[in-house]
Amino acid sequence: MSSERVSTAQVGLLALFVTALVTAQVTAAKVLAFSLPFSLPVAGATLTLPGAALAYALTFFASDCYAELYGRRAAQVMVNVAFVMNFVLLALVWSTILAPAAGTSIDPTTFRQVLGSSTNIVAGSLVAYLVSQNWDVVVFDRLRRATGGDHLWLRNIASTASSQAIDTVIFVSLAFYVVPNALGVGAALPPSVVASLVVGQYVLKLLIALVDTPVVYAVVAFARSRDGSQDAYVTGTR
Repeated sequence: MSSERVSTAQVGLLALFVTALVTAQVTAAKVLAFSLPFSLPVAGATLTLPGAALAYALTFFASDCYAELYGRRAAQVMVNVAFVMNFVLLALVWSTILAPAAGTSIDPTTFRQVLGSSTNIVAGSLVAYLVSQNWDVVVFDRLRRATGGDHLWLRNIASTASSQAIDTVIFVSLAFYVVPNALGVGAALPPSVVASLVVGQYVLKLLIALVDTPVVYAVVAFARSRDGSQDAYVTGTR
């Protein structure tokens, strides 16, 4: 088995995870709105969700693939190291925001508004990330053991659906209601709008979890055939 090829699969999934995570962090503040041809409970005929929803959903896809290929321990290392990297991202962004701007620069106020995530967004995203991502890995691993390594579709959908629900409720509640009301930072949204955001974001994430299952199968099969990766649960490297 070529260690170089194995590392290629690992690096690819790690890169996807980190890229999606960073993208989610810098796009979380924008609230999107999509008109629907039908009405959903709570959300109504307009699907509202944070701009980070799609990017963040990809992190669960990447972590499920990674857990399937390399086991629970490796996936948790990835998740928890990436959590620390969130602070590196914040430090780099804010050091750039606070540095003096040249006369030819983009307007510093605009730059800060776009990239300078407010305290409520940061607090909501970090807490939601730490809880939901670790939950995803644990549930995926337990279902993997309970099914004897069969039914990848079941653990992918179940782990992602439950962790996305946890993530959505924590992030939206903290970022748009609890932290603004408790600390007076950021804009607090009415409970009805918060509920609408929760429903809108979760509907999208649940659809992604259902749609990406065949892709998870394809990625896992491709990685194993190309890189010679063995099942982490068989080799004992979990």
